[in-house]
Amino acid sequence: MENFGAKNRQNQNTQNPPMKSDKCLLSTQILLRILAIAFTLAATSMILTSKQAVTVFGIEMDARFSYSSAFKFFAIANMIGCSFSVLSLILASVLGHKTPDPKNYFYMFIHDLITMALLLAGCAAATAVGYVGKYGESHSGWMPICDHVDKFCRKVSHSIMLSYVAMILYLCLTIISANQSRKIIV
Repeated sequence: MENFGAKNRQNQNTQNPPMKSDKCLLSTQILLRILAIAFTLAATSMILTSKQAVTVFGIEMDARFSYSSAFKFFAIANMIGCSFSVLSLILASVLGHKTPDPKNYFYMFIHDLITMALLLAGCAAATAVGYVGKYGESHSGWMPICDHVDKFCRKVSHSIMLSYVAMILYLCLTIISANQSRKIIV
């Protein structure tokens, strides 16, 4: 009986090297996080630089993202999402070198879920301002200015599309983390 206890303690003290599937999972997560950083950074830079000035009926008209509180929220949500993505990339890299622990995947699941919700809220706010169709033409009456400032509208719609892609990447990360965290032994 004493031998069994010593053998059991010895097994607990030795760390199992990460399996091939764990390394593949870690590589997938790191790739998705790098892509999420790229897409949120691109969406942020596009919305922050979206502006256009035109003259309509002799009146100088200026369109900027900062004139809309929804676009401001969208820009801030993408900035935070990008920052969270960098943080999660660092954490995933550090945790990847340790023995896989389902509790860590649960914390990453919560982090990914919050980031995805934030990006979704930002996209929904920017989209709720109105729907900009292909080439910036206005649909359902949202931004009648799109007839005059099509460059601005195209840039905003591209930024929203990039942010939706980042949100979908975070949906994938959330599913991966949820799948791995279900291995928690209570």
